[in-house]
Amino acid sequence: MHLMLSRRRFLANATSVVVAGRVGAAESFAAEAPLETSTIRLAKIGGICIAPQYIAEELLRLEGFTGVRYVMAEAGYGQAEKIARGDVDFSLNFAAPLALAIDAGDPITVLAGVHPGCFELFGNESIRGITDLKGKTVGVQGLGSTPHVFVTSMAAYVGLDPQKDIRWVTNPSVRPMELFVKGKVDAFLGFPPEPQELRARNIGHVVVNSAIDRPWSQYFCCMLAGNADFVRNNPVATKRVLRAILRAADLCVAEPQRVARQIVDGGFTANYDYALQTMSEVPYGKWREYDPEDTIRFYALRLHESGMIKSSPQEIIADGTDWRFLNEVKRELKT
Repeated sequence: MHLMLSRRRFLANATSVVVAGRVGAAESFAAEAPLETSTIRLAKIGGICIAPQYIAEELLRLEGFTGVRYVMAEAGYGQAEKIARGDVDFSLNFAAPLALAIDAGDPITVLAGVHPGCFELFGNESIRGITDLKGKTVGVQGLGSTPHVFVTSMAAYVGLDPQKDIRWVTNPSVRPMELFVKGKVDAFLGFPPEPQELRARNIGHVVVNSAIDRPWSQYFCCMLAGNADFVRNNPVATKRVLRAILRAADLCVAEPQRVARQIVDGGFTANYDYALQTMSEVPYGKWREYDPEDTIRFYALRLHESGMIKSSPQEIIADGTDWRFLNEVKRELKT
């Protein structure tokens, strides 16, 4: 009963906080063509920085979707594979792995940037800056994983050769964070709730916080991507999914305590304190300010320089992005 009332209050707040005051929005919604499909599938991963996706279910129902399902996926390239295969229709995913997937020819369309600033690079006392990674060990789930791709981008940006200058350590049976905790690697790139846990345990120190440190804080971390065929064949549904996700991002800013409680009650994470820290620290309101194309260009250039992709940044943008829906939604939700 308590959970049902909580969900009702959450929906009421979502509607009042996010919809109220949007000039002409209601008229625009009513004038739209009917949905091509009433069901939608989103990815569910271990990280909680994609909270807008997790709390979007009720907002999606307001948009007319009657079936909303979450499909388990591995963060980063695993999400991209699910989208490309059509196992998932949409997901917030990390910018750099999306560039990798598009370069590989996966049928993925990036629609918008949702928020910057969720990853943090932790190091031991021998590492004070990114250039100190030269000759050091960095723990990652695997080559091509999201942390590997992001650290590669960061190393290339400061002039390191990520393939030669960094010793990558993988262990399929042990989480990279635990390798760092045990002192078996010098550095580790974490996503919420991992940074919150490390700080609570007073382990290591933050070398780079992408929420506040330039240039990383100036670009999106998580972007909304969809299956290219779905986007092409279902433009009305695509726009409504995007609108629901961006409303949810606004809600993360306006009601961080409610959102944190909602994702805990929904089974997306277990620790309320870590969830609330994430909602308070990640700048979810930046989707209106930043240009998502700049983000794709930035990371594609870094990956091209490091030899991880063959396509130029402009080819990645041309082959794997569509900003038309974002431009429409921005006009509708303009304060």
